[in-house]
Amino acid sequence: MRTNELTTYTRGDLTISSPDEGVVLKLETLAIAAAPAIAASGIPAIGQYWPGEGGINMGLVAARGDVPAHYLIAASQDIGDHAWGGYRAELKGTSKTDGLLNTRLLCDDEVQHPAANACAEYQADGHHDFYLPAASELYQGWLNCPEVFAQDCYYWSSSQRSANYAFNMTFDVGYRHFYGKTNELRVRPVRRVLIEA
Repeated sequence: MRTNELTTYTRGDLTISSPDEGVVLKLETLAIAAAPAIAASGIPAIGQYWPGEGGINMGLVAARGDVPAHYLIAASQDIGDHAWGGYRAELKGTSKTDGLLNTRLLCDDEVQHPAANACAEYQADGHHDFYLPAASELYQGWLNCPEVFAQDCYYWSSSQRSANYAFNMTFDVGYRHFYGKTNELRVRPVRRVLIEA
């Protein structure tokens, strides 16, 4: 009588185990076939600089509402400390997920928003479409590549909490909080690389 021994295939972080050797062999074949396509795509690993795209790959963002699926790119460096601006003025329509929309609203507002303006003016690798990330976009950076951010300061998001406060985040422990809009906090522009169909 034969015992149910597992057949295991391991490649990098991928491990496949099954009592059915045929299933493992088929999945192994599919994994090997897929590997060159991923490498040939030219998409760098998360946390690595993406040549020609203006910064560091922070990972894939799924489509949500009117925002198509895209890769989120962080500028290679911070661009200083800036006030959020607009203290005591609640701007309608800001989002916790769409920093591009937020930055457009902030830059078009009659009140000055230094952090958003600094991001909108930033350019790298010929790209002039950077923006102040929304709260969820900062959180994605903390989940995927916190080491590319300073660990000893707060970063502004473009997500407003109220007329007096906006959301921010630290990258040492991923603490999300809010501060008064007059405070000068660190700023890191981001941009999107849309996924071509």
